[in-house]
Amino acid sequence: MTKDTGTGRIVVGVDGSPASIAALQVAARIATATGVRVDAVACWSVPTALAVSYALGTVELEDGAAKLLNETVTKALGTPRPGNVSARLVQGHPRQALLEASEGADMLVVGRRGRGGFSGLLLGSVSQACVAHARCPVLVVNGEAAAAGGAQIDADGSL
Repeated sequence: MTKDTGTGRIVVGVDGSPASIAALQVAARIATATGVRVDAVACWSVPTALAVSYALGTVELEDGAAKLLNETVTKALGTPRPGNVSARLVQGHPRQALLEASEGADMLVVGRRGRGGFSGLLLGSVSQACVAHARCPVLVVNGEAAAAGGAQIDADGSL
C-alpha cells in the first residue's frame, strides 16, 4: 500500500453481520490512512431448494443481496459513501469469490465470523479459508471487540 500512488486496493468481505460491518470500518480507516481504495465484496448464490423458483423467475435473490450490500456499506460508513469505497456483488460462494478477489489486492479484510450457524467457532469457515489461501495479507477483525471499542485505528494509521 503506497500513499503516493493511490493505486492500492483493500478487499473486504461483506455479509451484513456485525463482524463484516466492523471489518469494513477498519478497512476504510486503513484505506484513508494509506491512500488506497476499498472494494466491498458481497456474494450470493441460489440455494438448491430455490433453484426451480429462481429459474422460473418467481424469486429474486440478487436484488435482496444487493440491498443487503448497500445497507451494510451505509451502516458501516454512512452516507454519502466515501469516494474511495466501491461495492461489488458476486454470484458464487464467498470463500471462492474472496480468494479470487484477493488476487492483486494489498490486503483482504474479513470478519472473524459471519452469518454461519456455528456461533461457538473462534474462526468461521470463510475467514479460515481466506487466512490459509488468500493471495495477499489477511486481516481478521473481531466484530465483538470492535463494537466494544477495541483496536481502533486513527486517521494517521496508528493503533
